[in-house]
Amino acid sequence: MPSSPPSSVPAVSTDLPVPAVALAVGAHPDDIEFGCGATLAKWAAAGCEIHHLVCTDGSKGSWDPSEDPARLVARRREEQREASRALGGKGEVVFLGWPDGELESGVRQRSEVAGWIRKIRPDVVLGHDPWKRYRLHPDHRNAGFLVTDGIVAARDPLFFPEHDTTHHRPSMLLLWEADEPDHVEDVAGYEEYKLRALFAHRSQFRSTMGISSDEAPHEDDPEVSSFTARVLERLGEHGSLAGLEHGEAFKRIDRL
Repeated sequence: MPSSPPSSVPAVSTDLPVPAVALAVGAHPDDIEFGCGATLAKWAAAGCEIHHLVCTDGSKGSWDPSEDPARLVARRREEQREASRALGGKGEVVFLGWPDGELESGVRQRSEVAGWIRKIRPDVVLGHDPWKRYRLHPDHRNAGFLVTDGIVAARDPLFFPEHDTTHHRPSMLLLWEADEPDHVEDVAGYEEYKLRALFAHRSQFRSTMGISSDEAPHEDDPEVSSFTARVLERLGEHGSLAGLEHGEAFKRIDRL
């Protein structure tokens, strides 16, 4: 009897139980929205308390050499707060404030991340995959290692005893930008939340999104439509890993 043909859809897990608390850690303002914005919106709508932690100050996030870095930092912080609200966030929006482009995965930075994990006590942590091949940006790589190393430090009580909170072990880690994702969150119905959160980052329209004006986006603007199509295409690619219309894909680590 001939064997069944192999499935065209790889075996991946889908849809965690909605966590009570989730913490997303990004290198820069807007990284979280790109990496897991629709997932956070879905969880927030179901009652999850979502939190943002941004490692750098975003001070180099412009292609304009005349940009005032201090002004850009203030602007990007407000944009990040607006993006969190667009996703339904009611939790902390934390800025560690390390200089953009100079983030290190050192002990001091690890202590800060571990401290916030202990304070917020998330069930699920989300962050950059530090092992992504051929990654150019050092902040993304180091932010990813700060998540993995910070979880280890946060869970074990003898790390950083100077913290004024007790140790905490999350139950799940989801890493976006993974080369070999094995978990997909179904985000059908939450695409618009992700887009609204991304469009909150107006300072990044020119440099990241290919939109020449930093005014409020209009659907009939060809540049806005092009960016929207790219986001939806990526959600479709991720969803197809699990036979879904739209998804966000991650490397899932549950032995923490």
